[in-house]
Amino acid sequence: MLELPLWFEVGSFVVLGLILLIDLLLVVRRPHEPSMKEAGLWVAFYVTLALLFAGAMFVFAGHEYGGQFVAGWVTEYSLSIDNLFVFIIIMARFSVPRKYQQEVLMVGIIIALVLRGIFILLGAIVIEQFSWVFYIFGAFLLWTAWKQAQDEGEDEEDRENPLIARIRKVIPMSEKFDEGKLRTTVNGKRVFTPMLIVFITIGLTDLLFAVDSIPAIFGLTQSPFIVFTANLFALMGLRQLYFLLGGLMNRLVYLKHALSFILAFIGVKLVLHAMHVNELPFINGGKHIEWAPEIPTFVSLAVIVGTIIIAVVASLLSSKAKEAHLDPRLEEDVRKSHSEVE
Repeated sequence: MLELPLWFEVGSFVVLGLILLIDLLLVVRRPHEPSMKEAGLWVAFYVTLALLFAGAMFVFAGHEYGGQFVAGWVTEYSLSIDNLFVFIIIMARFSVPRKYQQEVLMVGIIIALVLRGIFILLGAIVIEQFSWVFYIFGAFLLWTAWKQAQDEGEDEEDRENPLIARIRKVIPMSEKFDEGKLRTTVNGKRVFTPMLIVFITIGLTDLLFAVDSIPAIFGLTQSPFIVFTANLFALMGLRQLYFLLGGLMNRLVYLKHALSFILAFIGVKLVLHAMHVNELPFINGGKHIEWAPEIPTFVSLAVIVGTIIIAVVASLLSSKAKEAHLDPRLEEDVRKSHSEVE
């Protein structure tokens, strides 16, 4: 198990917590749509911060754990970028004013951190007690990879979640947003604004993302500290990345295929690890399967980074990407933003 100096772990959480708090205060005090330059600088800052942290991990924990952090961060960051498209569609579908989209994204990131923190804690406890859970994690990731490769569920954003539809019927709600407020006054009555539905939708989406991403990173490291910090760095800067990429997301036509391959690779790695530490009595008589190889961290890192690079380059060079059209809902969102500026 990874053992780092206590001051390093505590100091890391304090510094990262302060950065997130400052980021949140900036959003609350000055809601606005960031320019490409502003978003780009923030993304560069957070990526640089993650690389500096990776360097510290190599110094204080060694190359094995340093490599595990980098592999975990790249994997979670890639999954987060893919998930951004869903956030973009949610914003456009509910016609959230672009001025207040930063606030919605920040709330979504906080919800994601809380949910992933709970999942990480539960996952660490289960893994410590039951080594066979790696079989389940591996099978789940292989199923997720296959499902993602099928490109199914792309139209699910168009169908309202039954829970959301029920909430609309039960809770009094206004037709329009009132800036970034959750409640407003209509005809002398206090009612909720559609912002409540947006927050609930983002929260449910975060829950689904956590279910996919946590088993993936536990396939690369069993250290709760690395798992949480990799997730934290993957989510930091995601809000600014949303505005930086925007409609360019649909140009990365091979990103889903790359992530499908990565999830399948980690799934296989998990199954092999489960076989190597096998304790199930009905498999090999409850003995470890010695011939099952353990895939080294540097191999995992090379496969993950190489796959992402190939996918991005192939997407940029693909004629399919050049012919891709912006989602009509996003075009409408951009048009509204321009009219508001004018």
